Amino acid sequence: MSEERKEVVIFCDGSSLGNGGGKEARAAAVALLGFRDVWRAVGRYLGDATNQQAEIAAAALGLETLKEPCRVRVITDSRYVVETMTGRFRRKANLDWWRKLDEVARPHQIRWEWTKGHAGTVAQEAVDGAARRIAALGRVDETLLNEAAQAVNTVSGAEAKHD
Repeated sequence: MSEERKEVVIFCDGSSLGNGGGKEARAAAVALLGFRDVWRAVGRYLGDATNQQAEIAAAALGLETLKEPCRVRVITDSRYVVETMTGRFRRKANLDWWRKLDEVARPHQIRWEWTKGHAGTVAQEAVDGAARRIAALGRVDETLLNEAAQAVNTVSGAEAKHD
């Protein structure tokens, strides 16, 4: 008999300043993980990556942070990620990035959800802001990640979860 999996919510976003356009491009990925109304943010500086690659990387980052198989709601403002992971878009590019996401997604039961970006959802705004700031900074800054988590930890669960 299988044991009950933890239920986790992941908001994720990627940002690419310069959109992979050479030495000026700077990209970052951020994921905000919620379990029992406690939120934690993780981030990664990606360097020269496109916006689409940063979006894929953000989802992968959130999933690879999980220590055990979980039931997960992955919420992103990237239709590209949601439609591709649910089989509605064909994979034509970024194949290495998709392979990584597939690998870290495999152990989990995932519901992929799209949310409108810049629409006032606290958690989505927090990951968006952190990803942009990390991309601009050119490195991960734990203070930015802590601020993103704190923004969600201070609001009610319903507002943050985007139910």
